[in-house]
Amino acid sequence: MKRFLMAVISAIIFTSGSASYSVAEEEKPTASATMGAFSKYIWRGYELSNDSVVIQPSLTVGYHGFTMNLWGNLDTDFDDRDPATPDRKEWNETDLTLEYARKFGPVRMGLGYIYYALDGVDDSEELYLSTALDVFLTPTLTVYREIAHAPQWYVKFGVGHSFELGRSGMSLDLAASVSYNHSDDDAFTKENSNEKYRCLHDGNLSAGLKIPVGKYLVVNPLIAYSFPLSDDAKDHIRATSFSDDSDFLYGGINLTLSF
Repeated sequence: MKRFLMAVISAIIFTSGSASYSVAEEEKPTASATMGAFSKYIWRGYELSNDSVVIQPSLTVGYHGFTMNLWGNLDTDFDDRDPATPDRKEWNETDLTLEYARKFGPVRMGLGYIYYALDGVDDSEELYLSTALDVFLTPTLTVYREIAHAPQWYVKFGVGHSFELGRSGMSLDLAASVSYNHSDDDAFTKENSNEKYRCLHDGNLSAGLKIPVGKYLVVNPLIAYSFPLSDDAKDHIRATSFSDDSDFLYGGINLTLSF
């Protein structure tokens, strides 16, 4: 937690410095606030909530390719897997993401750091590198490396496309992704095996509507389907889930205010 607080303080100092510099350069930083509500919390194929609505607020500021994001998860009926304790509302995760991104012709490259402040388990940290092409479907490859206590690689490839719906700025946004997980941690193994968990992991399909409301607000209802990409992933995800399932259909809505 101390490292998380130090990262937040450093990010605030950096953001303040960027804002001052932006005045001199006559360029304005960007900022947005998002409030999301979803039927499940699904992360990289894992089911992290049990039959409860999750509220996920987010704040983002950016300037000159640098971005800072704070994101949180509030489980409205948190299940700690202990039958002796009643379910309750609980704020159980806060993430800080710092990124620098730059375009080189049609290629956008980003380098980032994520701190996961988690309730009840060890906090996690990741570095990541992303590459996206400004072509049809915007193919994007992102490589994550856990650096805190559970060393592993998580490689994700995704595509997406937006279809304009009329002249109001509304669009239909479709996306798909697949991933590979490569563990270097002796404690992170395949189910019923001493072999390290290294396999195709999860896939995700999503569809959403982008609905502008006035100049600053966007409403974004969406639905998504998460599923395992291999038998090993199926066994692993099912063993960690609340519902004893490995594929999940979930949905929700985001409200984003940009200024």
